[in-house]
Amino acid sequence: MSTPGIEGRLEAARAQIDRVTPEEAWREVEDGAVVVDIRPVSQRETTGELPEGPGSVVIDRNVLEWRLDPTSGASLPIASTDLRVLVLCQQGYASSLAAQTLREVGIHRAADVVGGFDAWLEAGLPVRRP
Repeated sequence: MSTPGIEGRLEAARAQIDRVTPEEAWREVEDGAVVVDIRPVSQRETTGELPEGPGSVVIDRNVLEWRLDPTSGASLPIASTDLRVLVLCQQGYASSLAAQTLREVGIHRAADVVGGFDAWLEAGLPVRRP
């Protein structure tokens, strides 16, 4: 029997997705993965952002599925059901739910970054400071 409430939802989502460490995410970018930062602008302005480049993109959480689903009329050029998407939030909770939702809409290689941006910083990976 699953845990009730949001904890149960999080547990169920994580059972269905891949989860990668920040270091693994950084290495996967070299192989074509894209880290998708879903944090609100206020968090990015306060704590920093991923470096700009082909391996990272900011997509607001409220439009994530539309931007990455290639069948959507609002999809980005990178959208593909085969795209390796590594979802990043601040601490690794919302990203788990978002990655699982992406899988439900057909982005079957979606995963999340364990510990989120906080863990990214702690790992000493590249960031643009506010």
